[in-house]
Amino acid sequence: MMNTHLQNHTDAARSHANQLLHEAETYLKQYGSELSIADSSIAARLNQIASEIEATGTYTQTSEELAYGAKLAWRNSNRCIGRLFWDSLIVQDARSAQTAADVAGGVFRHMEYATNGGKILPTITIFAPSVDAEKPRIRLWNDQLVRYAGYEQKDGTVLGDPISLELTQVCEQLGWRGAGTAFDVLPLVVQIGQEPPEWFEVPAELVLEVPLTHPDLPAFEELGLRWYGVPFVSSMRLEIGGLHYTAAPFNGWYMGTEIGARNLADPFRYNMLPTVGTLMGLDTSRESTLWRDRALVELNVAVLHSYKEKGVTIVDHHTASKQFSLFAEKERQRGRIPTGRWSWLIPPLSPATTAVFHTRYEETELKPNYFYQKTPYSEPQ
Repeated sequence: MMNTHLQNHTDAARSHANQLLHEAETYLKQYGSELSIADSSIAARLNQIASEIEATGTYTQTSEELAYGAKLAWRNSNRCIGRLFWDSLIVQDARSAQTAADVAGGVFRHMEYATNGGKILPTITIFAPSVDAEKPRIRLWNDQLVRYAGYEQKDGTVLGDPISLELTQVCEQLGWRGAGTAFDVLPLVVQIGQEPPEWFEVPAELVLEVPLTHPDLPAFEELGLRWYGVPFVSSMRLEIGGLHYTAAPFNGWYMGTEIGARNLADPFRYNMLPTVGTLMGLDTSRESTLWRDRALVELNVAVLHSYKEKGVTIVDHHTASKQFSLFAEKERQRGRIPTGRWSWLIPPLSPATTAVFHTRYEETELKPNYFYQKTPYSEPQ
């Protein structure tokens, strides 16, 4: 019985090693081809990797392999409309971080660097990988590095962002206390392996926020709306050459509709359309007045106006659509088939006025890529 168990364990390890080597080889060949690296150099590197996998069960990518893989993962992200700039991604190598405090320090350096006073730099910070995607060495519990808390009220409504309700409760259980406003920034929550999670207050000076005003509606400012400047995505797994980087926060900049047509407008988020419609003096008693559409447009006008007034990088959905069409054309010119998920690429405001609405793309999922992970705080700890 014991021999059978050992044999099964050995077979599983060998199968994993073979699969990892196959993934490494697939990536290294693409890496070498696109960067015009000699076949002999790639073959020698693969021999090194094979020996390392045989000895340790895994391997370590060079900084150059890591950086190009992160860029390719952006290029391969079917849901992202902003891929024209994939090759400009700045990669911060933080694989040496070992403790939760080390990780938090790397995250905060990323935030300061990428925010860049409002002139946002597309950046990723990559922490140590896991051999098994289901057993991460490092996890960031936040979906985004900056997100507003959501507090359930006695009447069942939510003060703040309803999407953060569960994480807010978890943070409070860990000992964090917010100010109780509609725009409290949640702390950073870091978990190392199976150790208990640790939370770190996000330094206020690292959070660039934009108060929202409207160029033609002075009363809009009285709503007291605001949003954060940089969308730092922090919950996705980066996979390169068979290695799983379960903590690899990255950012680009906002497309205005993400804020004005989703975060602030969705009825299950801040649900501001009725308030804006009333402020505009619209007839909200019946749908046929199209008050929702008119309020939605002006809310998006306010977002774009405010970010530009404060000097924070943002793009409107028409420009983003044109940029994606240019990206797709460049891919074709390089002999690659542009991939994309149509339902994510079309903007949530006036989609039929953009080119992506009238185009279909291959949905093939390529690697390297970014993948969703299970929410750690929704599982038994």
